[in-house]
Amino acid sequence: MSVQFFQHLLNTLKKKELVLATVIQTSGSVPREIGAKMIICADGETINTIGGGAGEAKVCRIAQTVLKTGKKQKLTIDLSGVSHKTTEGVCGGTMQVWLEKWSGESAIALGQEILNYLKSGKKITLFTPFSSSESPYLLLKNLTEPSAETGFSEIVHPPPLLLIIGAGHVGEQLAKVGNMLGFNIFIQDDRPEWANKSRYPQATQIFTDSISVALPQFVHYQPLYLALVTRGYQYDLEALKTILDHQITYNYLGMIGSKKRIQAVKKALAKLNFSPSYLTSFYAPIGLDIGALTPEEIAISIGAELILVQRGGTGRPLSVKKSVLA
Repeated sequence: MSVQFFQHLLNTLKKKELVLATVIQTSGSVPREIGAKMIICADGETINTIGGGAGEAKVCRIAQTVLKTGKKQKLTIDLSGVSHKTTEGVCGGTMQVWLEKWSGESAIALGQEILNYLKSGKKITLFTPFSSSESPYLLLKNLTEPSAETGFSEIVHPPPLLLIIGAGHVGEQLAKVGNMLGFNIFIQDDRPEWANKSRYPQATQIFTDSISVALPQFVHYQPLYLALVTRGYQYDLEALKTILDHQITYNYLGMIGSKKRIQAVKKALAKLNFSPSYLTSFYAPIGLDIGALTPEEIAISIGAELILVQRGGTGRPLSVKKSVLA
């Protein structure tokens, strides 16, 4: 789950009680993955989703009972679509969803502790006991992990960091898309009139130093995604040289520009005696081919490519059949 979700969790806990619904087990085709979470409040407010439709409506309905009684519940959401059974959908599988009431100072403290770890780039293990007498807690290194029969254990990773190099029109829209996708947004551009909090409210940090000064600070950050959407060839070249000089590892590196511009950058790097295999996972031109023209459309195409790299996939339309018999 994203930092944004746990921030919502904490903010809501400071105002009212809530039920946290967590997908703890799945079988077959289902709309959400194990660990997916949803917040449900007594006034009907919900945050995030565990799949929508009749299954989610059932979760929201039972959550109101959990809020009143405080009693934890495990629900089975049947999405098999079997005709002789009462099912909540036709995806084809089943989901086990755990419902638990969160309230009070101890829940607020846990929410804050989770946020502190994630914002510092550290992963955590959250354990949710099935026992009615125990509350969720973090499994620290000095604690032995309980058995799976006694509760649900999940590793929560810090958000991937998206460093947008270039604070122009595309960068501005990409920050919005990246933030929506759960990335921790950082901006670099040596123009303070472009790179500022007014234009980039989503940014955790904004660098107006040169890229050769800013980039080395990310040598040890993982997972790291880099998007070069600069205003010119020389800025691309400086960024790539810095990445190579400092041997910065990354999950994704994309560069905007025409094929001519990209070839020019590669040739310039070759003249500086960098090996032809100097870059791995280099996506240039950046983004998926969806015919994007406007900054907003280009940002969406880049966002789609970020998801593809992060989650896996083909990039083909889902409607395209793998075979004529599919």
